[in-house]
Amino acid sequence: MKILLAVDGSQYTKRMLAYLAAHDQWFDPGHQYTVFHGVAALPHRAAAFAVPDAMRDYYLDDAEVVFKPVRRFMKRQGIKATFVHKIGGPAENIAKLAEKGKFDLLMMGSHGHGALRNLVLGSVVTKVLAQCSTPVLLIR
Repeated sequence: MKILLAVDGSQYTKRMLAYLAAHDQWFDPGHQYTVFHGVAALPHRAAAFAVPDAMRDYYLDDAEVVFKPVRRFMKRQGIKATFVHKIGGPAENIAKLAEKGKFDLLMMGSHGHGALRNLVLGSVVTKVLAQCSTPVLLIR
């Protein structure tokens, strides 16, 4: 099974990792994992004054802050994963990657850092569900 894990470093990412740890069937050696983080783009006015190398480093650092605990978790569980980040709207990028990558399952937290704005489901989740035909497992 080809599985896409969408992460943002929030409490719901931690809950998703705890869910994985509690269910041994996710550790089948036949599973292929890709971990994705959507990095928010710098505002246009700030980007206009930034040096390209500094911007690239900023985006890499932002992604690595989110990926570092996930990398440790995957290593402890003996899971090899590919880590991917993309700059821009997370919902659109998650949905595009899920479709283009022909994933069998997309797993993500039901909320992210902006959970107070959308109490039933996070806004990113709502958009992903609207744009993506890949089955989605939401972790609450």
